[in-house]
Amino acid sequence: QLQLVESGGGLVQPGGSLRLSCATSGFTLATYVIGWFRQAPGKEREGVSSISISGGTTNYADSVKGRFTISRDNAKNTVYLQMNSLKPEDTAVYYCAATRDLIADLRDVWYSYWGQGTQVTVSS
Repeated sequence: QLQLVESGGGLVQPGGSLRLSCATSGFTLATYVIGWFRQAPGKEREGVSSISISGGTTNYADSVKGRFTISRDNAKNTVYLQMNSLKPEDTAVYYCAATRDLIADLRDVWYSYWGQGTQVTVSS
């Protein structure tokens, strides 16, 4: 059974950092594009970042460029999202998702498999 499990969320002060992990099982991670998405209360889900199967191509939402970095370790079946210089507007539930579509970008319609999410709260 294909599973994605997010971890690493929590409460952090503005300007702080968190690293989210997306642990996968039940499939060969190296054949899936992975995306990170987030959804804040009362807002639509938005794409944050995605990474190609090799890790050589990454995409970022304009709102996180220069602050977030996505990476993957296919040997460990895990994808990471390093989040630096966090802002209150980054507060949301963060989800990772997987797709076999190699041209997938930050639109959630591409993604078939989703984790349960991890809460990130940026507040002083």
